[in-house]
Amino acid sequence: MSPHSAISTPHLKERTKSFALRIIGLVDSLPTGRTAEVIGRQLLRSGTSVGANYRAACRAKSVADFIAKMGIVEEEADECIYWMELLTEAKILPLAKLQALMAEADELVAITVSSIKTARTNKK
Repeated sequence: MSPHSAISTPHLKERTKSFALRIIGLVDSLPTGRTAEVIGRQLLRSGTSVGANYRAACRAKSVADFIAKMGIVEEEADECIYWMELLTEAKILPLAKLQALMAEADELVAITVSSIKTARTNKK
């Protein structure tokens, strides 16, 4: 168990890696076109960054370092939601194709926020 959250570190490492792989699959399935390519590139960057930054947070040297790195995880997961909203609102993909992935990103944001709050409380 991570000292900073109620979810085990190995479980969340695997979950964020799985999220990245699902994002990769989604981006690879996007239709051709400039808009889809630009949004896809941004989504790919933020989606793969979630797991990489979570792994960095697991190696944090201090609680302050953990909080800072988890803040990046939160931002990147939330950014994924933004790019997926754009894919839907620009009519590149139907919402039905993105709902499960958007829900997972939302859960990752919630877990991250909770971990940050717990770490801040324990720091005091």
